[in-house]
Amino acid sequence: MKKTYTITGMTCNGCVAFVTKSLLAINEIDEVKIDLALSKALLHLNKSVSLKTLQDALPSKYVVTENVIQQNTIASKESTLKQLRPLFLIFTYLLVATFLLNYKEQRITDAMLDFMGLFYIVFSFFKLLDLKGFPKSFRMYDPIAKAIPIYGWVYPFIEVILGILFLMRIQIPIALIVTLVILGVTTVGVLKTLVDKKTIQCACLGTALKLPMTKATFIENSIMIVMAILMLINIYI
Repeated sequence: MKKTYTITGMTCNGCVAFVTKSLLAINEIDEVKIDLALSKALLHLNKSVSLKTLQDALPSKYVVTENVIQQNTIASKESTLKQLRPLFLIFTYLLVATFLLNYKEQRITDAMLDFMGLFYIVFSFFKLLDLKGFPKSFRMYDPIAKAIPIYGWVYPFIEVILGILFLMRIQIPIALIVTLVILGVTTVGVLKTLVDKKTIQCACLGTALKLPMTKATFIENSIMIVMAILMLINIYI
């Protein structure tokens, strides 16, 4: 017998491993498959088990709810596009704000700097909403955060500083080079995750909004990298 449950409170693969181990300790459960991005757990049961038994097996930070409709595979009712809706909305707002700031002068360079500055400020805001949870999700795919855990804690503040530099037009070449380095490294990690077909949560908007790691994350970083390259070419060539 298979049943699908929603388990909230999981932020990283460590949580997945802990929840999986805890649930497998229950005699009625033979197998556990968890989708971190969707907060879904597919349980293979040899006997019916109550929701209370599942909840009692886990710490209070993890909340288990039973899906009304059971299915044989872990799948979300929401499409990937719907899950990524917050990301698309934010990008739309950033583009509109950039246009409103620059439509009179129509200077591409200033528009790009404003977009990059707003991008960093907005995205850092969501990361700072859960500064404790963000590093755990971020080091799931960022190579530097994996090697140096403190980098995950510092990263949101780096974005704040870069956002201010771009918006205030301060030390632009340095800000562009830093952008290439940090987003370049992150993009490598994102690409590896996509190639390996791992299902993890994207930390681009922190943990406040649960977004799956998809090609949209890769595209989002690539846009910023391309802009940084174009700006550096414009400055030095």
